[in-house]
Amino acid sequence: FEYPKQAEFNRVLPKSKIYEHARPSRSIRERFVAEVDQIVWMYKLAPETVNLPARAGVPEIEIFNVSLRTGELSEAVLRTIDKAIPFPILYELSHGERFKSTVAYKRPSDADSTKWVVDAYFESTWLPADEGREPLPVALDLLGLYEQIVRRHIEFTAIPGETLKAQVDRANSIRAKQAECRKLEVRLQQEIQFNRKVELNQELRTLKYELDSLLGLLEDKEQNTSWTN
Repeated sequence: FEYPKQAEFNRVLPKSKIYEHARPSRSIRERFVAEVDQIVWMYKLAPETVNLPARAGVPEIEIFNVSLRTGELSEAVLRTIDKAIPFPILYELSHGERFKSTVAYKRPSDADSTKWVVDAYFESTWLPADEGREPLPVALDLLGLYEQIVRRHIEFTAIPGETLKAQVDRANSIRAKQAECRKLEVRLQQEIQFNRKVELNQELRTLKYELDSLLGLLEDKEQNTSWTN
């Protein structure tokens, strides 16, 4: 996105500060060293910088640029940063002449509002560094802005009337079903017994039916069938 000039923060965030607040394990600190060149706190989207009121759970939104050493970044590194910073964060990952953005749905815990829940991460594709940027989504408050930012990163289109939390939960279920399908397809290819192949095929059809349901494809198929009958 194109961020307003008044929201610019532009400060290097030392890894030591993240370690101090998140207390990561030695293996995660080693990943920081191997994968992350520098973290820059680029923008702070807050009431005074974007002229939008804060809402519960979204007092402000941080924009971090993470320059990578290898083009790969472990999710454990992102979760460590999110643990250290008690605000929603949108990451712009840069490597060479390309960049992409990634974000998790981050919200206060229902059980303890002083703790944050970080859900699955969603990301864009890699883009050229000189790619044009689009304006921030139009919103009435920071909560609405944050929800639109997260939704634009989720690869599965929202169902009409679906809340962001419901969309994220459904996306997690879709990803899990897709992983199950891939594993089952591999097993099916490797199986040599005919009877077992029949059983695995049935399991795969059931999984794909459940996946279509989560994707909202079953309703479309039923509507198409009704038109042809």
